[in-house]
Amino acid sequence: MSNERARILVVDDHRPVLQGLCEVLRQAGYSTLTAADGREALGVLHNHTPDLILADIAMPVMNGYQLYEQVRANPAWALIPFIFLTGRAIDSDIRYGKALGVDDYLTKPFNPDDVLAVVHGKLRRARELVQRAVPAAPVATPQPETAESPPVAGSAAHKGSRVVTVGELCIDPGQHRAWLGSESIVLSAAEFTLLEYLARQVGRVISPEELVRVTHGLDTDRADAGGLVRPMISSLRRKLGYPAGESGCIENVRGVGYRLVEP
Repeated sequence: MSNERARILVVDDHRPVLQGLCEVLRQAGYSTLTAADGREALGVLHNHTPDLILADIAMPVMNGYQLYEQVRANPAWALIPFIFLTGRAIDSDIRYGKALGVDDYLTKPFNPDDVLAVVHGKLRRARELVQRAVPAAPVATPQPETAESPPVAGSAAHKGSRVVTVGELCIDPGQHRAWLGSESIVLSAAEFTLLEYLARQVGRVISPEELVRVTHGLDTDRADAGGLVRPMISSLRRKLGYPAGESGCIENVRGVGYRLVEP
């Protein structure tokens, strides 16, 4: 991926910063896309796939953290390198971003050489990941929502579709749907694959590397796998009804991986 072909999405609500970064990138041979906030950036992403995203944290409408979670939850965008821009070099901000799995930080005001060094390094790393990719398992096409409630245990629908039940959690691969009790859970394709894989092996601690092979079809190292898995785990916990910061039924075994326990 040469500079001339690499396309960078720059997201910042402060126009002088946005213009300055774009100028630095264009002079280095990159092409640029721009957005003033996270929601506008999602609109750009639906029409263009950049090779890297540079996004401010503090923005109106949708901030950088929220944008990052949306990007990582979408399988089509999950491997795009993501760098946060921040005017506050605050340890808590950096820790939170690292916990989400963000690739790097750049602190304002920027040194153009530092910006280009980080961008070049992340693009090179992304190329290496793509080159090491293994063929992904086919993703199930979502089926029409013909059932408003989970299959009843012991019924023909339950027996015939490899339904997984863990406590109140019910996952039906045939319909590509999941429920917690009687409430339907809306999941992305990658989230569904991840939750089903954990549910079929209740109590087993599964490494991030193994989970990434299942959800993204990639063979990667622990650091990169963790960056891909953490946002999906956070999103699943939230959708299962657990407040931010609580692990709930998806436990993290530090340094080893994740396991599902009965909700």
